[in-house]
Amino acid sequence: MRWIVQFYRLLHINYILIKHGIDRVVFTVPQLDRWRFVSYLNPWNWWRDDKEQPLAVSVRLALEALGPIFVKFGQILSTRPDIFPDDIVNELSKLQDNVPPFSGDLAKQMVEAAYGCSIDEVFTHFDLMPLASASIAQVHAATLKNGDAVVVKIIRPNIEKLIRRDIGLMYLVANLTERFWSQGYRLRPREVVAEFEQTIYDELDLMREAANASLLRRNFAGSEILSVPKVYWDYTRSEVMVMERIDGIQVSDIAELKRRNFNMRKLAENGVEIFFTQVFRDSFFHADMHPGNIFVAKENTVNPRYLAVDFGIMGTLSPNDQRYLAENLLAFFHRDYRQVAVLHVESGWVPAGTRVDAFESAIRCVCEPIFEKPLSEISFGRLLLKLFQTAGRFQMEVQPQLLLLQKTLLNIEGLGRQLYPELDLWANAKPFLERWVHDRVGIKGLAKKVCKESPFWAEKLTDMPDLVYKTLREQLQSLRAAPPQPFQPIRKWKPRAMPRMLFGGGIAMVLVAVVNLWFLEGDPSLRSTQFGIIGFGLVLVLISAVASAKTE
Repeated sequence: MRWIVQFYRLLHINYILIKHGIDRVVFTVPQLDRWRFVSYLNPWNWWRDDKEQPLAVSVRLALEALGPIFVKFGQILSTRPDIFPDDIVNELSKLQDNVPPFSGDLAKQMVEAAYGCSIDEVFTHFDLMPLASASIAQVHAATLKNGDAVVVKIIRPNIEKLIRRDIGLMYLVANLTERFWSQGYRLRPREVVAEFEQTIYDELDLMREAANASLLRRNFAGSEILSVPKVYWDYTRSEVMVMERIDGIQVSDIAELKRRNFNMRKLAENGVEIFFTQVFRDSFFHADMHPGNIFVAKENTVNPRYLAVDFGIMGTLSPNDQRYLAENLLAFFHRDYRQVAVLHVESGWVPAGTRVDAFESAIRCVCEPIFEKPLSEISFGRLLLKLFQTAGRFQMEVQPQLLLLQKTLLNIEGLGRQLYPELDLWANAKPFLERWVHDRVGIKGLAKKVCKESPFWAEKLTDMPDLVYKTLREQLQSLRAAPPQPFQPIRKWKPRAMPRMLFGGGIAMVLVAVVNLWFLEGDPSLRSTQFGIIGFGLVLVLISAVASAKTE
């Protein structure tokens, strides 16, 4: 039965594409140009007037008709004006918050079902006309009983069923790709689909989205460049979320931003800073930063502040991924292609047996022509594409955990270049990455890590006597249980070994604590811990001195 549903969906997709004339796009590919005559067999092309419905409109309408997953795909394409024509980008930008809405009366019924009471008991006003309508949910303006202006986000009805159907189709295509394409395994299509499935299902749970918003708001508390609206937890459910209503200008309304004399360069640079701060400082980043989810506060035009909404898709990175990503980007900035090749091997992104010199040479051939251009003209999107094609020759596999990061980076680049075409993304990112590597990998980073862990070490020191006693008792019991062995004199015992060990351990503890105190900031309790470690280390040094004197 499942196969029948998927087959029917596949036919429906082809029907929608043909109905909207997307075959005209397919047969513009040079390899398929000789099959162009097939498009004349499409009945809709017989009476379609291209002047009445341009190709860009056809693409948008087709994606809307195909459902939420395809709308998400269109949203990504709309942020790439450096790759796609302006007419397609402008038309697809309507998918960001202008998807056809469902009725306000149905939205009211869903809110009342979630709360189990009349909507008038919760809000003094609820606008039946949505403020915005996207692929997964739509937003209505409302006012709480206490007078707070809020927005109410409501999941689309029956959306989970539609998504489940398309996810099943994606798995079918992924399985066929791995089975019938020799290079399919390298793309890891099933893992990619699984990652996307988890992401989009998380987006259907508004309680999770509210928690994401709360954490991001806490991470940027007091920030002058990003604000996150407050969540009203008492009125938030899995299908309904209530947040503070913001007042800002949509970031895609460039004409209005220029009319108000916003510093467009600073606005673009602040966006880059926000992205790298989220990725490398917090390891928690907004992964759906298309223009429909970003606004600009009206009050400060010199140092503009962003207002973010829609926190359904958030990304995280492990410490290892953070480090390798930062070091890879810095190596690209310095055009150190050998380091890029080595890092790819060390991180496991390419097989361990890969020849570093051959991989380095291939990367150089791709990157050198690109880096000969001014940095402001270099597109991350095109660079990533060329690198992926090159790494494919060395059996590089797709890293599913990095897909959201790559997507977000492309969104940020596309947005930044719309705001300020001369934006040099590399120049803005390089100092940030250098500071991060210095703080996390250098001596200062080591000291901070020791400071963070030392309170736990101090706590465990009190357990050491018991652990030593238990270990010695177990060793003694095992010796008693073992069969007797012929006597062997202990020839290597050195009476001074134990005092030396105590002395070395004590000195090491004192040095570590002194370094910690040098770099430690803020918390007095941590300082007292370091002084305690210094005292314990000095006691070990004193004990070693006494023990050493007795062995003389």
